[in-house]
Amino acid sequence: MLLFYGKLLYHFLYQYQYETENTRQENIARRGGASFFMIGLIGGSGLYEIPGFKFNEKRAVETRYGFPSDEFMIGELSGRTVAFLPRHSHKHNIPPHKVNYRANIRGFKDLGAERVIAVSAVGGINSRLRPGDIVLLNQLIDFTKSRVNTFYDGDDVVHVDFTEPYCPELRESFIRASEAGGIKLQSSGTYICVEGPRLETAAEISFFSSMSADVVGMTGMPEAVLARESELCYVALAVVTNLAAGISPVKLTVKEVVETMNRSTEVVKTLLSGAIGLVPQQRDCFCGEALKDAGV
Repeated sequence: MLLFYGKLLYHFLYQYQYETENTRQENIARRGGASFFMIGLIGGSGLYEIPGFKFNEKRAVETRYGFPSDEFMIGELSGRTVAFLPRHSHKHNIPPHKVNYRANIRGFKDLGAERVIAVSAVGGINSRLRPGDIVLLNQLIDFTKSRVNTFYDGDDVVHVDFTEPYCPELRESFIRASEAGGIKLQSSGTYICVEGPRLETAAEISFFSSMSADVVGMTGMPEAVLARESELCYVALAVVTNLAAGISPVKLTVKEVVETMNRSTEVVKTLLSGAIGLVPQQRDCFCGEALKDAGV
């Protein structure tokens, strides 16, 4: 009897609370059909209070890869529909190596998003960078080692072009927004993603520097490539919260990261608001055709 009621409850939740990939097209149609477009936003809890961002809905989404990090908070910003997802959950209890990146990206896809903007804290490797600087990434190096990094781990063989890991159209929106708002923005930078959750050694940072990495973080991959495999536009803002190991003159602490991120939040919010308003409704980039000619 308990098993019966358990199954009944699961069916109820599945049918009425959770959206799955099978309802994606219904969601799009309900919100305005072909004219509707949604922008996904991945970040931390400090982004909940973006000026002008009004959340009017929380939505739990179940995907074939499980549940995303948290509920999606859906609202309006700069005339655009935005779905916000805290990467580590609103409790910040999911470390980088345990984030369900596939569920997060698939969740945006199922909601009908075509673009995803990610905000991450990073350590500065390039000597020109200082805590508080914001870097608009244009390249990355993947040093993760135990994460599921593709949707195509079955019989399908797919090799997506990842020459440019970040959407040039979204990058242009951020560059224009920074210029219009007088916001200091490093318009390019190479991000190296490590496994975590530990911080890096001084020798590792020295090696990464020799590879032309500008910043180091723990969340950029496989997030970026999963977005590409999903034919989503993806861009990443990296907020330098500390100098990397062996470069910083002091011991690295989480407290420093949090304090610097908090000080940078207002600038990040302003930049996000400006850039989102400049995103064109129709995509004119290669991201939407990433799977074309990618299969064997």
